[in-house]
Amino acid sequence: MIAIRRFMAVGLSLAALPWLAATAAAEPAFPSKPVRWVVPYAAGGGSDFLARSIGQALSARLGQPVVVDNKPGGNTAIAAAETARAPADGYTVLSADNGTLVFNPALYKTLSYNPAKDLAPVTLLGRFPMILVVGPGMNVSNVQEFIARAKARPGGIAYASAGAGSPHHLAMELLKVEAGLNMVHAPYRGAAPALADVAGGQIPAMMVDLAAGAGFIKGGKVKALAVANPTRLPQLPDVPTFAEAGYKNVEAAALVGMVVPAGTPPDIIATLNRQVVAAIREPAVSKRLVDFGVEPVGNTPAQYADLLRSETTRWHKLIRDLKITLD
Repeated sequence: MIAIRRFMAVGLSLAALPWLAATAAAEPAFPSKPVRWVVPYAAGGGSDFLARSIGQALSARLGQPVVVDNKPGGNTAIAAAETARAPADGYTVLSADNGTLVFNPALYKTLSYNPAKDLAPVTLLGRFPMILVVGPGMNVSNVQEFIARAKARPGGIAYASAGAGSPHHLAMELLKVEAGLNMVHAPYRGAAPALADVAGGQIPAMMVDLAAGAGFIKGGKVKALAVANPTRLPQLPDVPTFAEAGYKNVEAAALVGMVVPAGTPPDIIATLNRQVVAAIREPAVSKRLVDFGVEPVGNTPAQYADLLRSETTRWHKLIRDLKITLD
Protein backbone atom coordinates (compact mmCIF):
# COMPACT_ATOMS: atom_id res chain seq x y z
CA MET A 1 0.00 0.00 0.00
CA ILE A 2 2.82 2.37 0.90
CA ALA A 3 4.57 1.55 -2.36
CA ILE A 4 1.40 2.34 -4.31
CA ARG A 5 1.09 5.71 -2.58
CA ARG A 6 4.71 6.54 -3.35
CA PHE A 7 4.19 5.55 -6.98
CA MET A 8 1.11 7.78 -7.19
CA ALA A 9 2.95 10.72 -5.60
CA VAL A 10 5.80 10.36 -8.08
CA GLY A 11 3.31 10.10 -10.91
CA LEU A 12 1.50 13.24 -9.84
CA SER A 13 4.82 15.11 -9.53
CA LEU A 14 5.82 14.05 -13.01
CA ALA A 15 2.42 15.00 -14.34
CA ALA A 16 2.85 18.47 -12.87
CA LEU A 17 6.16 19.10 -14.65
CA PRO A 18 4.65 20.12 -18.02
CA TRP A 19 2.26 22.52 -16.22
CA LEU A 20 5.15 24.09 -14.27
CA ALA A 21 7.21 24.42 -17.43
CA ALA A 22 4.28 26.01 -19.24
CA THR A 23 3.79 28.46 -16.35
CA ALA A 24 7.46 29.43 -16.44
CA ALA A 25 7.30 29.89 -20.19
CA ALA A 26 4.22 32.08 -19.79
CA GLU A 27 6.26 34.61 -17.76
CA PRO A 28 8.50 36.33 -20.33
CA ALA A 29 11.82 37.80 -19.31
CA PHE A 30 11.85 41.48 -18.32
CA PRO A 31 11.20 43.64 -20.24
CA SER A 32 8.57 42.34 -22.62
CA LYS A 33 6.60 45.58 -23.08
CA PRO A 34 7.16 49.37 -22.97
CA VAL A 35 8.55 50.98 -19.82
CA ARG A 36 6.79 54.10 -18.53
CA TRP A 37 9.18 56.73 -17.14
CA VAL A 38 7.26 59.19 -14.94
CA VAL A 39 8.76 62.68 -14.61
CA PRO A 40 7.25 64.89 -11.87
CA TYR A 41 7.88 68.12 -13.79
CA ALA A 42 6.60 69.67 -17.00
CA ALA A 43 8.31 68.95 -20.31
CA GLY A 44 11.36 71.06 -21.09
CA GLY A 45 12.98 71.23 -17.65
CA GLY A 46 16.17 69.63 -16.37
CA SER A 47 14.58 66.43 -15.05
CA ASP A 48 12.65 66.01 -18.30
CA PHE A 49 15.82 66.51 -20.36
CA LEU A 50 17.66 63.97 -18.21
CA ALA A 51 14.93 61.33 -18.59
CA ARG A 52 14.57 61.81 -22.34
CA SER A 53 18.33 61.80 -22.97
CA ILE A 54 18.91 58.60 -21.00
CA GLY A 55 15.58 57.06 -22.02
CA GLN A 56 16.43 57.07 -25.70
CA ALA A 57 19.61 55.05 -25.11
CA LEU A 58 17.86 52.86 -22.53
CA SER A 59 15.15 51.96 -25.02
CA ALA A 60 17.74 50.62 -27.46
CA ARG A 61 19.36 48.57 -24.71
CA LEU A 62 16.10 47.10 -23.40
CA GLY A 63 14.67 46.46 -26.84
CA GLN A 64 11.43 48.15 -25.74
CA PRO A 65 10.05 51.69 -25.97
CA VAL A 66 10.70 53.95 -22.97
CA VAL A 67 7.81 56.39 -22.76
CA VAL A 68 8.33 59.59 -20.75
CA ASP A 69 5.15 60.63 -18.93
CA ASN A 70 5.19 64.15 -17.41
CA LYS A 71 3.12 64.39 -14.20
CA PRO A 72 3.86 67.76 -12.57
CA GLY A 73 2.22 69.05 -9.41
CA GLY A 74 2.13 68.76 -5.64
CA ASN A 75 5.85 69.49 -5.27
CA THR A 76 6.46 66.14 -7.08
CA ALA A 77 4.07 64.29 -4.73
CA ILE A 78 1.47 63.56 -7.44
CA ALA A 79 3.95 61.60 -9.57
CA ALA A 80 5.55 59.94 -6.55
CA ALA A 81 2.22 58.72 -5.14
CA GLU A 82 1.12 57.43 -8.54
CA THR A 83 4.37 55.52 -8.96
CA ALA A 84 4.12 54.09 -5.44
CA ARG A 85 0.67 52.66 -6.30
CA ALA A 86 1.81 51.18 -9.64
CA PRO A 87 2.45 47.43 -10.02
CA ALA A 88 5.89 46.49 -8.70
CA ASP A 89 6.99 44.91 -11.96
CA GLY A 90 9.63 47.31 -13.32
CA TYR A 91 7.38 48.78 -16.00
CA THR A 92 6.82 52.06 -14.10
CA VAL A 93 9.89 54.06 -13.05
CA LEU A 94 10.11 57.56 -11.59
CA SER A 95 12.61 60.40 -11.83
CA ALA A 96 12.88 61.44 -8.20
CA ASP A 97 14.94 64.35 -6.91
CA ASN A 98 15.91 65.20 -3.35
CA GLY A 99 12.69 67.17 -3.03
CA THR A 100 10.74 63.95 -3.64
CA LEU A 101 12.85 61.63 -1.50
CA VAL A 102 14.51 63.86 1.12
CA PHE A 103 12.84 67.26 1.60
CA ASN A 104 9.11 66.52 1.30
CA PRO A 105 8.84 64.21 4.35
CA ALA A 106 10.28 66.99 6.53
CA LEU A 107 8.40 69.85 4.86
CA TYR A 108 4.90 68.31 5.00
CA LYS A 109 3.08 66.96 8.05
CA THR A 110 1.06 64.68 5.79
CA LEU A 111 2.30 63.21 2.54
CA SER A 112 0.53 60.98 0.03
CA TYR A 113 3.50 58.60 -0.15
CA ASN A 114 6.35 57.41 2.07
CA PRO A 115 9.69 57.53 0.22
CA ALA A 116 11.36 54.97 2.47
CA LYS A 117 8.50 52.44 2.39
CA ASP A 118 6.84 52.98 -0.98
CA LEU A 119 9.77 53.49 -3.35
CA ALA A 120 12.97 51.54 -4.03
CA PRO A 121 16.20 53.09 -5.41
CA VAL A 122 17.63 52.02 -8.77
CA THR A 123 20.42 54.53 -9.39
CA LEU A 124 21.39 58.18 -9.07
CA LEU A 125 21.15 59.53 -12.60
CA GLY A 126 22.86 62.89 -12.23
CA ARG A 127 23.66 65.90 -10.09
CA PHE A 128 22.69 69.53 -10.78
CA PRO A 129 25.12 71.56 -8.59
CA MET A 130 23.75 74.86 -7.29
CA ILE A 131 25.30 78.20 -8.24
CA LEU A 132 24.85 81.56 -6.48
CA VAL A 133 23.95 84.21 -9.05
CA VAL A 134 23.14 87.91 -8.69
CA GLY A 135 21.45 90.42 -10.94
CA PRO A 136 22.70 93.78 -12.23
CA GLY A 137 21.45 95.62 -9.16
CA MET A 138 23.94 93.79 -6.91
CA ASN A 139 27.23 95.45 -7.76
CA VAL A 140 29.43 92.74 -6.24
CA SER A 141 32.21 90.64 -7.71
CA ASN A 142 32.53 87.76 -5.24
CA VAL A 143 30.81 85.91 -2.41
CA GLN A 144 32.50 87.90 0.32
CA GLU A 145 31.20 91.17 -1.14
CA PHE A 146 27.73 89.68 -1.54
CA ILE A 147 27.65 88.59 2.11
CA ALA A 148 28.93 91.95 3.30
CA ARG A 149 26.29 93.76 1.23
CA ALA A 150 23.54 91.48 2.53
CA LYS A 151 24.58 92.02 6.14
CA ALA A 152 24.81 95.78 5.68
CA ARG A 153 21.31 96.14 4.24
CA PRO A 154 18.64 96.80 6.90
CA GLY A 155 16.28 93.84 7.05
CA GLY A 156 18.58 91.80 4.80
CA ILE A 157 17.84 91.05 1.16
CA ALA A 158 15.30 88.99 -0.74
CA TYR A 159 16.19 85.99 -2.87
CA ALA A 160 14.29 84.03 -5.49
CA SER A 161 13.94 80.28 -5.88
CA ALA A 162 12.44 77.81 -8.32
CA GLY A 163 9.80 77.00 -5.72
CA ALA A 164 9.25 76.47 -2.00
CA GLY A 165 10.95 73.27 -0.90
CA SER A 166 13.08 73.06 -4.06
CA PRO A 167 16.84 72.33 -3.92
CA HIS A 168 17.35 75.96 -5.00
CA HIS A 169 15.38 77.18 -1.97
CA LEU A 170 17.17 75.00 0.57
CA ALA A 171 20.60 75.68 -0.89
CA MET A 172 20.13 79.39 -0.17
CA GLU A 173 18.80 78.62 3.30
CA LEU A 174 21.99 76.64 3.90
CA LEU A 175 24.10 79.63 2.85
CA LYS A 176 21.97 81.87 5.05
CA VAL A 177 22.76 79.73 8.09
CA GLU A 178 26.46 79.25 7.32
CA ALA A 179 27.06 82.95 6.64
CA GLY A 180 24.71 84.32 9.31
CA LEU A 181 22.54 86.21 6.84
CA ASN A 182 19.04 87.62 7.07
CA MET A 183 17.31 86.90 3.76
CA VAL A 184 13.67 86.73 2.69
CA HIS A 185 12.53 83.91 0.42
CA ALA A 186 10.47 84.71 -2.69
CA PRO A 187 9.37 81.41 -4.29
CA TYR A 188 8.54 81.26 -8.00
CA ARG A 189 6.89 78.63 -10.17
CA GLY A 190 10.09 77.37 -11.76
CA ALA A 191 13.64 78.56 -12.29
CA ALA A 192 12.98 80.42 -15.55
CA PRO A 193 10.64 83.12 -14.17
CA ALA A 194 12.84 83.50 -11.09
CA LEU A 195 15.93 84.02 -13.23
CA ALA A 196 14.08 86.50 -15.42
CA ASP A 197 13.33 88.67 -12.38
CA VAL A 198 16.90 88.38 -11.06
CA ALA A 199 18.22 89.40 -14.50
CA GLY A 200 15.70 92.24 -14.62
CA GLY A 201 16.77 93.58 -11.24
CA GLN A 202 13.43 92.93 -9.52
CA ILE A 203 15.09 90.61 -6.99
CA PRO A 204 18.80 90.54 -6.10
CA ALA A 205 19.90 86.91 -6.07
CA MET A 206 19.12 83.20 -6.23
CA MET A 207 20.68 79.76 -6.30
CA VAL A 208 20.28 78.07 -9.68
CA ASP A 209 21.55 74.96 -11.44
CA LEU A 210 23.62 75.32 -14.60
CA ALA A 211 21.05 73.51 -16.74
CA ALA A 212 18.54 76.29 -16.04
CA GLY A 213 20.96 79.18 -15.70
CA ALA A 214 23.64 78.63 -18.35
CA GLY A 215 22.04 80.95 -20.90
CA PHE A 216 21.63 83.75 -18.37
CA ILE A 217 25.17 83.31 -17.01
CA LYS A 218 26.95 83.04 -20.36
CA GLY A 219 24.86 85.87 -21.77
CA GLY A 220 25.94 88.16 -18.95
CA LYS A 221 22.39 88.71 -17.69
CA VAL A 222 23.31 87.39 -14.23
CA LYS A 223 26.70 87.01 -12.55
CA ALA A 224 27.80 83.67 -11.05
CA LEU A 225 29.63 84.20 -7.75
CA ALA A 226 30.23 80.67 -6.43
CA VAL A 227 29.30 77.03 -6.95
CA ALA A 228 27.98 74.89 -4.09
CA ASN A 229 30.12 71.96 -5.21
CA PRO A 230 33.31 70.33 -3.89
CA THR A 231 35.14 71.31 -7.08
CA ARG A 232 34.78 74.01 -9.73
CA LEU A 233 32.47 73.18 -12.61
CA PRO A 234 34.23 72.48 -15.93
CA GLN A 235 31.64 74.66 -17.69
CA LEU A 236 32.44 77.61 -15.34
CA PRO A 237 36.16 77.23 -14.59
CA ASP A 238 36.53 80.83 -13.39
CA VAL A 239 33.77 80.60 -10.77
CA PRO A 240 35.14 79.52 -7.36
CA THR A 241 33.54 77.07 -4.95
CA PHE A 242 32.04 78.22 -1.67
CA ALA A 243 34.84 76.31 0.08
CA GLU A 244 37.38 78.54 -1.68
CA ALA A 245 35.45 81.53 -0.34
CA GLY A 246 35.64 80.16 3.21
CA TYR A 247 32.28 78.37 3.44
CA LYS A 248 33.16 74.69 3.10
CA ASN A 249 29.79 73.42 4.33
CA VAL A 250 27.85 75.12 1.54
CA GLU A 251 27.44 72.18 -0.81
CA ALA A 252 24.09 71.60 -2.48
CA ALA A 253 22.77 70.06 -5.66
CA ALA A 254 19.56 68.77 -7.14
CA LEU A 255 20.07 65.00 -7.07
CA VAL A 256 17.91 63.24 -9.64
CA GLY A 257 17.65 59.47 -9.50
CA MET A 258 15.48 56.61 -10.70
CA VAL A 259 13.20 54.75 -8.28
CA VAL A 260 10.57 52.04 -8.68
CA PRO A 261 7.62 50.87 -6.57
CA ALA A 262 8.70 49.07 -3.40
CA GLY A 263 8.47 45.31 -3.79
CA THR A 264 9.88 45.30 -7.31
CA PRO A 265 11.87 42.03 -7.61
CA PRO A 266 15.63 42.44 -7.04
CA ASP A 267 16.48 40.86 -10.40
CA ILE A 268 14.35 43.44 -12.23
CA ILE A 269 15.96 46.28 -10.26
CA ALA A 270 19.37 44.81 -11.14
CA THR A 271 18.45 44.71 -14.84
CA LEU A 272 17.22 48.30 -14.79
CA ASN A 273 20.32 49.44 -12.92
CA ARG A 274 22.69 47.70 -15.29
CA GLN A 275 21.04 49.04 -18.41
CA VAL A 276 20.45 52.59 -17.11
CA VAL A 277 24.05 52.93 -15.91
CA ALA A 278 25.29 51.63 -19.28
CA ALA A 279 23.06 54.17 -21.06
CA ILE A 280 24.42 57.03 -18.92
CA ARG A 281 27.98 55.97 -19.73
CA GLU A 282 27.48 55.96 -23.48
CA PRO A 283 29.84 58.74 -24.67
CA ALA A 284 27.16 60.56 -26.67
CA VAL A 285 24.69 60.52 -23.76
CA SER A 286 27.30 61.54 -21.19
CA LYS A 287 28.49 64.44 -23.37
CA ARG A 288 24.93 65.62 -23.93
CA LEU A 289 24.29 65.68 -20.17
CA VAL A 290 27.53 67.52 -19.39
CA ASP A 291 26.87 70.08 -22.12
CA PHE A 292 23.44 70.69 -20.59
CA GLY A 293 24.92 71.25 -17.13
CA VAL A 294 24.36 67.85 -15.52
CA GLU A 295 27.04 65.81 -13.78
CA PRO A 296 26.29 62.21 -14.90
CA VAL A 297 26.53 59.59 -12.15
CA GLY A 298 25.09 56.08 -12.44
CA ASN A 299 25.76 54.10 -9.23
CA THR A 300 24.41 50.99 -7.52
CA PRO A 301 21.06 50.81 -5.68
CA ALA A 302 22.96 50.39 -2.40
CA GLN A 303 25.14 53.45 -3.04
CA TYR A 304 22.09 55.50 -3.95
CA ALA A 305 20.29 54.34 -0.79
CA ASP A 306 23.31 55.31 1.35
CA LEU A 307 23.39 58.76 -0.26
CA LEU A 308 19.68 59.29 0.43
CA ARG A 309 20.15 58.36 4.09
CA SER A 310 23.04 60.81 4.55
CA GLU A 311 21.18 63.57 2.68
CA THR A 312 18.09 62.99 4.83
CA THR A 313 20.12 63.39 8.03
CA ARG A 314 21.77 66.59 6.79
CA TRP A 315 18.76 68.38 5.33
CA HIS A 316 16.14 67.33 7.89
CA LYS A 317 18.23 68.98 10.60
CA LEU A 318 18.37 72.25 8.61
CA ILE A 319 14.61 72.14 7.90
CA ARG A 320 13.81 71.48 11.57
CA ASP A 321 16.23 74.12 12.86
CA LEU A 322 14.74 76.76 10.55
CA LYS A 323 11.19 75.55 11.18
CA ILE A 324 10.44 75.43 7.43
CA THR A 325 7.05 73.91 6.68
CA LEU A 326 4.86 73.84 3.57
CA ASP A 327 1.62 72.57 5.12
